[in-house]
Amino acid sequence: GKQMLKEFCAENYTKIPLAIGRGAKRIELCDNLAVGGTTPSTGVIEEALSYAGEKSVPIMTMIRPRGGDFVYNDIELKIMHTDLIEAKKLGTDGVVFGCLTPNGWLDEEALELLIDTAEGLQITFHMAFDAIPESRQFEAIDWLADHGVHRILTHGGPAGTAIEENLERLKALIDYAGDRLIILPGAGISYKNAQSIADQLGVSELHGTKIVDLTDHKA
Repeated sequence: GKQMLKEFCAENYTKIPLAIGRGAKRIELCDNLAVGGTTPSTGVIEEALSYAGEKSVPIMTMIRPRGGDFVYNDIELKIMHTDLIEAKKLGTDGVVFGCLTPNGWLDEEALELLIDTAEGLQITFHMAFDAIPESRQFEAIDWLADHGVHRILTHGGPAGTAIEENLERLKALIDYAGDRLIILPGAGISYKNAQSIADQLGVSELHGTKIVDLTDHKA
């Protein structure tokens, strides 16, 4: 297949040097992976950027104020706005966020504010996408593409399903998005199945916490 870009999902700084050493070409930087990832601290962002920058590996900083759903109130949105401004000042290459309404549509007002603030950065809409009803996901791709979002991180189905079960749905999303934005498959992709999935989907970017082999090879 074609050259594949492996985006490593990092919890804080700890595994970044090893992941880059093992072939990660982009980092999604979070805290609290147990809840699916939240905004990392200023210190973590700074050190990650310093290390990855020397290796020409871009950092995508998660902007998410808490675990749980993706429906945010005004205070939470204000927190995200401030965190995004801060990450941008520190020099992050991109940001990762997602906001929904209680009925599972895009929170257009919140997203417009964050997208506007993120001008000049890469923008990934994260797996909040998978909480949008399937019947409206194509429409969501239209909206996000029209508003300058570069990528959508998606599992192609409900959390807990095997990625292999969702390839047909992912293919439909990829075909629909065309060259307007990148569909970035994630969750359940490891260094073991990555090439096979990339080949089956015809994609050149994949995401995961195990996308590169971090095991100790001395054994």
